[in-house]
Amino acid sequence: MAVTVFKDTTYSLSTLVEEIQRGEIALPDIQRPFVWKATKVRDLFDSMYKGFPVGYLLFWSTGAEVGAKQIGTDTKVSAPRLMIVDGQQRLTSLYAVLTGRPVLTDDYRETTIRIAFRPRDALFDVTNAAIEKDPEFLPDVSVLWNSAGRKAAVRSFLGRLVAGRGDLGVEERDDLDEAIDRLYDIRNYPFKVVELGADVPEEQVADVFVRINSEGVPLSQADFILTLMSVWWEKGRVELEDFARASRTGEKHPSPANPFIDPSADQLLRVAAGLAFRRGVLRYVYQVLRGKDLQTGEVSAEAREQQFSTLREAQEAVLDLTNWHEYLRAIQRAGFRSGSMITSENNVLFGYLMYLIGWKDFGVDRRTLRDVIARWFFMSALTGRYTGNFETRVEQDLRRVAEAESAEQFVAIIDLMIDTALTSDYWSIQLPAALDTSASYSPTLFAYHASLVLLGAKPLFSRLTLSELLDPSTHAPRAAVERHHLFPKAYLTRIGLERQTRRNQIANYAFVEWPDNAAIGDKPPAEYFPPLFAELNPQEQSDARFWHALPEGWERMEYDEFLEARRPAIARVVRAAFEKLRTGDLPDLAEATSTAVATVGWSLDDLVASKETDTVEFKSSAFFSYQPDVPEKVVSESIIKTVAGFTNAGGGTLAIGIADDGEILGIGPDLELKGGDADRYVNALTSMITTSLGGSVAALSRIRVEDAEGLAVCLIHVEPASDPVFAKTQKAANVFFVRINNSTRQLEGPDLVAYIKQRWG
Repeated sequence: MAVTVFKDTTYSLSTLVEEIQRGEIALPDIQRPFVWKATKVRDLFDSMYKGFPVGYLLFWSTGAEVGAKQIGTDTKVSAPRLMIVDGQQRLTSLYAVLTGRPVLTDDYRETTIRIAFRPRDALFDVTNAAIEKDPEFLPDVSVLWNSAGRKAAVRSFLGRLVAGRGDLGVEERDDLDEAIDRLYDIRNYPFKVVELGADVPEEQVADVFVRINSEGVPLSQADFILTLMSVWWEKGRVELEDFARASRTGEKHPSPANPFIDPSADQLLRVAAGLAFRRGVLRYVYQVLRGKDLQTGEVSAEAREQQFSTLREAQEAVLDLTNWHEYLRAIQRAGFRSGSMITSENNVLFGYLMYLIGWKDFGVDRRTLRDVIARWFFMSALTGRYTGNFETRVEQDLRRVAEAESAEQFVAIIDLMIDTALTSDYWSIQLPAALDTSASYSPTLFAYHASLVLLGAKPLFSRLTLSELLDPSTHAPRAAVERHHLFPKAYLTRIGLERQTRRNQIANYAFVEWPDNAAIGDKPPAEYFPPLFAELNPQEQSDARFWHALPEGWERMEYDEFLEARRPAIARVVRAAFEKLRTGDLPDLAEATSTAVATVGWSLDDLVASKETDTVEFKSSAFFSYQPDVPEKVVSESIIKTVAGFTNAGGGTLAIGIADDGEILGIGPDLELKGGDADRYVNALTSMITTSLGGSVAALSRIRVEDAEGLAVCLIHVEPASDPVFAKTQKAANVFFVRINNSTRQLEGPDLVAYIKQRWG
């Protein structure tokens, strides 16, 4: 015969209520938002009244020793012997009605479940104003089981009925009394209970729950831990629930309420567990709180009490309102203004965890901590660090900060993790690629919005700052600023672009004040932009072009060309904002704009005027040799040498088709040599770079052919690499080039070792 992990038993409803009141059965949901509708409670009573089955209850033995007490209470309340796993809402409903105890709504406000009963035809209903006035109804069945008792309730009902419609016959009185008596006897309704043994692990409990629960809603590890808290530290669970409730209602002063997040008890528990045990995987936390040694598997009451005490100390820090609001200031410091800019609540929670570790464990002063956590929050929000399998990521991050031995080391490790995430490749490749989306709830989009706040930017055509207009305390009928389609949707539809995912690209959005958005309507950019932009003075125009990543002449571009040009420009704005957050200095907008133009628009006039520098190089050609004694492969290798030099230094722009003295020659001879087609020419350059320097360098190199004085010129903008780049040349397979001043040099031996150590550590 198969071994079972459960036993059957039957409880009357009155026994269940009594054992809950005595603390023998843990019913934590009385502290949590009640999710059933009153109509469902009504139907439950109707079924029980008719003697229908209403399902089983699933209990799990806590394994509490006889006389075991909860921690953290002055009276040392006894630990319950059973906790309910399935049937919580059903039992909460019955317990609340039979005892008259209120439950909590979704916004954590107390409400009483009021079920009415009409004895004449045994009709159950949800009490409302009309039922209250109708003498045919017993408006609240809870009175049958309160201290006054059934007889008092019956007398009151019959008195109202007589007053409403006159004397009752003996037979009718008997029928009404019998119907009410039958309702009263619901307290004897038998519930089938399945009890799982204390030695059944939580994984099996969850499996049992899913297999026999008709709704199939899986139990989370947080559910198990919160239930375990109800057994051993109910006060702690109540504190989590109270904090969650106050964050929504703002009923306390001071209050945890804020414009970013309404944390749930489950979420707060994650932060407390991470702070207490340095674990992001709650399964391990559950085992630890049971008093289980993760090495030996042994469980002891002493270990359980010690671990709950550790959790209690951590939870005090988590629920401390000073800590909470100081952390929220770090989010504001990062440029975020409201919950509408938050795409991941996990990011808020685990940012708080890092803040608490810095404050509680390493004693980082509040001002320094606010700045470093602001950088951390910005990075993790931008990169979506805690999406997907976030528990593993949290574990990795906690292990990393555990290496710190001082406040200074903690800050250094945080900044190192930030730098590891926000590499040069990220800014130049990954972020522009992430901006190629129409997702309206994108981390990159809201990080761009936060960047505009950090830079003190103004909406397009406006003279008020975005920070002022995004004030979360303002609740006007229409938002002060709106996301405007730079190429209006209706206009794009008119020209044949009907796919919504193409029209709603992030790179097509800009902030404008709503009256401007309404006035623009469906006009094409070339029609609405020039007159509105002309209202700004030259400095305002320069600032606006940078903030809103608008390439020169964008309004006359083809739509896809505009998107391709604007994405890296937006990435530049986000990078500038992060640099301001990191250093405290506002970037030179004119310089940043020039850099953005070099990346996106690549102004030939600026390049030629600058002559050759550490970031600018001219080459007459990439394939064609102007000197008969110089073969093509030597000409091409000079291109590879320059690109490699830029990647190993600070990046730069290589202009092909321009002589050393700045004379524009064009790439006509190259084009003729490679088939006379610009696309083929770009492909040939890309293949050459890939073969000699690798695909990652090719990805760092943006190639563009444009017109200059009637001649085609090719520009290669190269981003710096995050690791040393070695070139494959005719003479050797691993040659290291670096840009020094206005020339490219080869480094070898000690000079190479010293440079790599200095450049990349």
